[in-house]
Amino acid sequence: MVTLGCARNDVDSEELAGRLEAGGFRLVEEPSAAETVVVNTCGFVEAAKKDSVDTLLEASDLKTGGTTRAVVAVGCLAERYGKDLAESLPEADAVLGFDDYPDIAGRLRSILTGEQHHPHTPADRRRLLPISPSERHREQSGSTVVVPGHAIQGAGAPPDLPPGIAPQSGPRAVRRRLDGGPMAPLKLASGCDRRCSFCAIPSFRGSFVSRRPTDLLDEARWLATQGVKELFLVSENSTSYGKDLGDLRLLETLLPELAAVAGVERVRVSYLQPAEMRPGLVSAIAGTDGVAAYFDLSFQHASNAVLRRMRRFGDPERFLTLLEQIRSQAPLAGVRSNVIVGFPGESEDDLQVLCDFLCASRMDAVGVFGYSDEDGTEAASYDGKLGAEEIRERTEHVSRLVEELTSQRAEERHGQRVDVLLESFHGADAEGRAEHQGPEVDGSTTLTGLPRNAKVGDIVPALVTGSGGVDLVARAAVPTIDA
Repeated sequence: MVTLGCARNDVDSEELAGRLEAGGFRLVEEPSAAETVVVNTCGFVEAAKKDSVDTLLEASDLKTGGTTRAVVAVGCLAERYGKDLAESLPEADAVLGFDDYPDIAGRLRSILTGEQHHPHTPADRRRLLPISPSERHREQSGSTVVVPGHAIQGAGAPPDLPPGIAPQSGPRAVRRRLDGGPMAPLKLASGCDRRCSFCAIPSFRGSFVSRRPTDLLDEARWLATQGVKELFLVSENSTSYGKDLGDLRLLETLLPELAAVAGVERVRVSYLQPAEMRPGLVSAIAGTDGVAAYFDLSFQHASNAVLRRMRRFGDPERFLTLLEQIRSQAPLAGVRSNVIVGFPGESEDDLQVLCDFLCASRMDAVGVFGYSDEDGTEAASYDGKLGAEEIRERTEHVSRLVEELTSQRAEERHGQRVDVLLESFHGADAEGRAEHQGPEVDGSTTLTGLPRNAKVGDIVPALVTGSGGVDLVARAAVPTIDA
């Protein structure tokens, strides 16, 4: 299994791995030892698509004189383009969509015996379920609509899975961990009901569907038995969690329950929509023991004019007011975001509004992306497009500003106390993440002066002594103890 893209894809890969293992396949560490290589692709933006295609081409090279007999594409790129991808990429022996996931083992067996798989014709997955969220969830629970990463209901669930593949009680979520680290993503929901003009994700991921709290708690308990210390709650839009279950404030009640799971030390929420943030959710994240005071806020821009064209809401005043509310309850809270530069119609004044907001916001990490047209999106048809060179220059300008601002923010943390989750060791020192640092994208903390009995998965209190960019250096604030 090769996984590209976001943490949501990580969960989907572990679902596929669980299904394959339950279906008699054996997963191997070395690609050269595999009869089949499954590439879980990303189809979000042009760079991610290229990376996915390059990975499939690289995997196809393994078929020359080796053990590998088949290369299979799954995931968002496969779902989004289906037969078009198969026709343009003959190096992939099969392109499987989400509807193939429940019988992934059967699909791979047929491919290995030489049967030709006929890839699907892409369709808008939002049309598979009702428009009403409450009706949607009722229908999905008893239907055959495939929602990757969700618990299997009813007849589709294997009755007895081997130990280590699925929770031992409750609705079965078929999952086999591929990464033995102390952090694991836990999928809150799939799909999205927003209609951002630049984003194609809802068309191939479908409408927003929450997982039931009991399913999440069962899976969290199982993950804890696998050594997981930090749960990373992922979805396309976490602030909408529960709306299709009849309770838009369900996340506020779920967070303390997840944090109370035995063995879980930290719960982190990702991908929050600023326009949907509410005081109760701010308080739940900022003030619940065991929940990281971490706010992954999808601002995308700050100019009201650009945001309206993006079919989003907000302006600098409202965004800064939200940040003030957060920091009034959790002064050391971590805040990260992504922004798109060079959106159609973005003026120099709009760009300056964005830069001024970034300066005032004091965020810990910001991803900067230059705009590019995406197939099937409303923004692809907009006029007022900027030239590629202008977008590149604006993106580089904002990126330089962000690099300076986030470095300054890291310097502000010198002398602060942080709790670091240890993830790897380098001699006597360890690398991990403080509460304000999300997995992979927000930097890390190098920890010195550790106790001799420290191990991966420990959360160690420390004092920040230095920084480089967004990365911190800290010294353990506990006495050295002989093992």
